[in-house]
Amino acid sequence: MRKIQIQILFIFLAGTFNSFSQQPQKPNAVEIYNQIKKLNFLGSVLYLAAHPDDENTRLISYLSNEVNARTGYLSLTRGDGGQNLIGPQLRELLGVIRTQELIEARKVDGGEQFFSRANDFGYSKNPDETLKIWDKDKVLADVVWTIRKFQPDVIINRFDHRSPGTTHGHHTSSAMLSVESFNLTNDPKIYPEQLKYVKPWQVKRQFFNTSWWFYGSQEKFDAANKSKFTKLETGVYYTGIGKSNQEIAALSRSRHQSQGFGSTGARGTETEYLELINGESPTNPDQLFDGIDTTWNRVKNGKPIGELISKIIAKYDFSNPSASIPELVKAYTMIESLEDDHWKNLKSAAIKNIIASCSGLYLEAVASEQEATPGSTVKLSLEAINRSAVGMELMSVTTLPDHKNTIQNSILKNNTDLKTTLQLQLPNTIEYTQPYWLEEKASVGMYTVSNQENIGIPDIIRDVKVVFNVKINGVEIPFERIVVYKYNDGVKGEMYNFLDIVPEATTSILEKVLIFKDTKSKMVPVKVRAGKDDIKGTLQLELPNDWLVSPKQIPFALEKKRMEQTFYFEVTAPIQPEEAIAKSIVTIDNQRFDKDVTIIDYSHITKQMVLKSAESKCLRIDLKTSGNAIGYIMGAGDEVPESLAQMGYKVTLLKPEEITPEKLDSFNAVITGIRAYNTVNALANKQKILFDFVKSGKNMIVQYNTFGKIVTDQIAPYPLKISNDRVTEENAKITFLAPNHPVLNTPNKISTKDFEGWTQEQGLYYPDQYDPAFTPVLSSHDNGESPKNGALLVAPYGKGYYIYTGLSFFRELPEGVAGAYRLLSNIISLKQPIEAPKQELKK
Repeated sequence: MRKIQIQILFIFLAGTFNSFSQQPQKPNAVEIYNQIKKLNFLGSVLYLAAHPDDENTRLISYLSNEVNARTGYLSLTRGDGGQNLIGPQLRELLGVIRTQELIEARKVDGGEQFFSRANDFGYSKNPDETLKIWDKDKVLADVVWTIRKFQPDVIINRFDHRSPGTTHGHHTSSAMLSVESFNLTNDPKIYPEQLKYVKPWQVKRQFFNTSWWFYGSQEKFDAANKSKFTKLETGVYYTGIGKSNQEIAALSRSRHQSQGFGSTGARGTETEYLELINGESPTNPDQLFDGIDTTWNRVKNGKPIGELISKIIAKYDFSNPSASIPELVKAYTMIESLEDDHWKNLKSAAIKNIIASCSGLYLEAVASEQEATPGSTVKLSLEAINRSAVGMELMSVTTLPDHKNTIQNSILKNNTDLKTTLQLQLPNTIEYTQPYWLEEKASVGMYTVSNQENIGIPDIIRDVKVVFNVKINGVEIPFERIVVYKYNDGVKGEMYNFLDIVPEATTSILEKVLIFKDTKSKMVPVKVRAGKDDIKGTLQLELPNDWLVSPKQIPFALEKKRMEQTFYFEVTAPIQPEEAIAKSIVTIDNQRFDKDVTIIDYSHITKQMVLKSAESKCLRIDLKTSGNAIGYIMGAGDEVPESLAQMGYKVTLLKPEEITPEKLDSFNAVITGIRAYNTVNALANKQKILFDFVKSGKNMIVQYNTFGKIVTDQIAPYPLKISNDRVTEENAKITFLAPNHPVLNTPNKISTKDFEGWTQEQGLYYPDQYDPAFTPVLSSHDNGESPKNGALLVAPYGKGYYIYTGLSFFRELPEGVAGAYRLLSNIISLKQPIEAPKQELKK
C-alpha cells in the first residue's frame, strides 16, 4: 500500500476544534447554550462559489454564530485543478484533500458543506469555456438540487455574474448558474426527476457579496450607489468563548493548508456588503432576514415548540446544563410529531445532540481493527456513560447495515461506565470505503454520480454504524454513531480513524509511468497487499499482445492481513513507438481484484483511502538523453523526480543546506521544483552558488513560480519578471520562435506533435519581461488572446545555461505525455559549443 505522508453534522460554535472529524465533540456549557439558541432560529442561508477557499469565512461564521442561521457553502468543485503546497497529490487526489479541508473549515465556522459534480479542470479565462467543459445543464441541475434540498431563504454569491472575463471563468460561472437557478427551483417542470426526493423551493432573496475589490479601489467603492446594499457589521466579539468573529474565520481559513491560506485573526469592527440581485429587498437594510419568518411559527404546529425552547433558554443553568433535559426531551417529542419533514429532521438531529451534550452522554462504537473486508465479522467495543443525575436506560443497540437489534435493558447510572462487546456481520455486498464521486468514470469537466441522493454530499459515505436506543424521561431516543477505530499514540495520545472496508487484496504497479527507450526488457515491480488473513491467488500483468510479459502469472500466498509482497515481471516493448496501459490483476478463488489503494494522511484532515484501478502507462518512445546526475530542489511538491528517474537519470533530492559548491559539483544539472522560489526561503541565500554552478558549465532549470511572494528578486542571473500570463488551452497551437535552437533539435528533434495530448494546461505564470540574454523558444496563446512567448526561456551564462520554464511539466510527466519527456531531455542536455583553439599567426 502506498502511503503518502503527507456526514454532514450540524456543527455549532466551539471554543476548541478537533483535528479529526471522527473524534467525538464534547461541547462546554457555553457552546451548549449557543446550540439551544440556534435551535430556536428557523432561517437558512446558502453561500455559493466555485472552489474550496473561495468562501467568505467571516460572513459564514457571522451568519452561523451571531445570526444563528443554518448556513451552507456550495462549492461547485472540489478544487481538483489547483496546486498543492503540502505534497505531490494533484487532480482527484488533491480534490480529496481540499474536500476534507473544507469539511474541517466548516467545523470551525459552523457552516455546512456541499458540492456539485463539476470537476475543477484548471484555470479558465471565461465562463463560456467553463460551462462547455463542465456540462452546464448538469451543474445547473446540481445547483437546483442543492437549493431544493437545503431550502435556503437567502442565497449569497461570492462573485459577480455581470463581469465575465475579469476573473477565473469558474468564478463567474458559479454566479451565473446561481442567478439562473433563482427562477427555476420552484418550477416542478424543471428537473422533475429530483422531485422524487425533494420539493420545489423558492428562495426569498439573492445577493452578491461585493466589496471594494470588485470596484478596483476603495475610492470607487465609496462613491458607488449603495441603495440596494445590505450592510452587516460582522466584527462581533463572542464573549462566551473569548474570540472575535474574524478570529474564528481565520481559524477556518487556515484549514486550507494545501493552498497556503493560513490566516491571522483580526479584531474590531468590520462590515460586509451584500448587493441585492434577485427578490425583495429587506425593509431594514441591516437585517438580512427582515420580512422572513425565522421563528417556529413558519412550521405548522411549531409555535408551542418555539415557546418551550424560549423557556429553556431563559432558564438555562450554565452550572448544570442537565437541568434542561426534561424540557428538551419534551421538545424532542413535539418536533418528532411535526408534519414538515424538512425542519423536523434538521431540528430533531440538533436537539438529540443537545440532549446528549447536556447530560454528558457519551456513546461510542469502536472496531478492534481499522480495516475489514466484505462478508467478514467485525468485533465492536461499545461504551455508554451518562454523566448526569437524569435517569437513563440503554434499551438496545442496532448495528448497521445488518440491522441487527441487540437488547440491553441496562440502567445508565450517573458517571458509571457501561462497556460491552458484540459482533457485527458485514454483508458481502457492502461497498468499499472510498470517495463516492470517484467510483464511476469521470470526464474532464464532470464527475459521474449516478445516485441522485448522493449528489452534493461532501464526504465519504460510511454505512457501518451503531444506533444506541436510550430511554430518557420515558422517551426512547435513537443516537446514531459511525463505527471508528482508535489507538493510543505515545506522543499524540488518543488517535481516531474510521473503520474502512477494503478489498481482500489490493495491488499496485510501483511506477505509474514506465518508459522504454528501446526494446531492451525492463523488470517491472508489482505489489500485492492482503486485506485479510490467509489469502492465496495469482498475480498477472496485462498488456497488449505486442508487449511481451514474462511470466504470464505468478502464484502468491499471504498469511496475515496487511502483509505485502512485491513481485517482478519482465516486460519488453515493441519496436515502434507506442503507448499502452499495463493493468495489475489479482485473482483469488476466481474473483478478480484490480484496485490500487492510496492513503492520504495529513495531520489537519481525516485520513483518506482512495481506490483506483491498478494501472500504469507504458511508453515506448523515441527518447535520447545525455548527462546522468541531476540535483532536484523540491518546492511546493511534485512528482517530477520520479519521472526523471524513469528517463534514466540519477536524481538526488537536495535540501537547501546541501546546496554547496562541493555538493553541486557532481551534477550535470540542477532543477528547482514548482514554486520553489515561493516556498523555500533558504534559496534566497543560495543563488550565487547556483549561478556559479551554471557559470562553470552546468545547467540550471527553474520551473514555474507564481508572481506573488518570491523569496528573492534575483531568481535568474539576468533580469526576469514573472507575470500572470498562462495558456490554459492545453492543445493551443505552438509556434517555434527559435526553430534552430539546440533545445528543439538535440538530442531529440522536437516538433509540434510533441505538444499533442498535453493535459489541463500548457503552462502558467510565464515571464513577460526578461533580459535580451534570454532566447524565447516557444509561442502560443489561448483563443482570442495575444501571443505568450515566455513559456521556455534559455540564456547562456558563463559556460552553462540558465533555463526558466512555465510549461506544466509537473502535470504532463506523471500523465505520461511523451513529448514532455522528449523536450525536458533536450533542456537538460543543453551544452554550449566548444570554441576551437585559436592558432598563432605565423610570422
